Amino acid sequence: MKKGGASLKLTMERPPKRLVAGFQDLPTTTLAELLTLDSVMRHVIRPLWAPMPRVAGPAYTVRTVRHDNLMLHTAIYHAEPGDVIVVQAGDDRMAVAGGNVCAVAQRRGVAGFVVDGVIGDVAASRGRGFPVFARGVSPIPAGQAGPGEIGGPITCGGARVNPGDVVVADEEGIVVVARAETVLKNARAKAARDAAESLPEWERKHRARVESTLRAHGYLG
Repeated sequence: MKKGGASLKLTMERPPKRLVAGFQDLPTTTLAELLTLDSVMRHVIRPLWAPMPRVAGPAYTVRTVRHDNLMLHTAIYHAEPGDVIVVQAGDDRMAVAGGNVCAVAQRRGVAGFVVDGVIGDVAASRGRGFPVFARGVSPIPAGQAGPGEIGGPITCGGARVNPGDVVVADEEGIVVVARAETVLKNARAKAARDAAESLPEWERKHRARVESTLRAHGYLG
């Protein structure tokens, strides 16, 4: 639906819940090693309170325009339980959400917000345990006039995000997984290998690899 410069696709396809659930225990550090650079958000998108629980869910994508938050305020009533609302905000001066918006989103089952912009009332979200990742905080509320977009491809923290991509966010960073089935399989295998390897074993292999690389580049005789 398009009206007044806004594009709203309020419903979107999502990966199976069992597939998304498989990412809950996988740290972003493991996943990032299996993804391309443009699938990992830049460090400027960070947890706004600590300790932040890991969040994993389908991306419900939103784009807002400068000094406006209408589309995010719309999204909290249409996202499904378990979704992560991911926002390409129009600026980083005015908050696209405050305490009440975050509270309503949480009450409706939204897993968390990931915002390339700023959020207000972080103390309230921290008190309720609602995960918020963003560039920072602002006490200035944005307006609600639009236009904007819901349900389209966006860019957040330098990463391309399509509706339904699995977003995993924790204190180490945020990743966007498009090929969820394949990545989950490979990530589980990697996590199992890492868990089975002791630190002395890792150190031995690591040192051998470092010294081999140094020799190959002429740093060691």
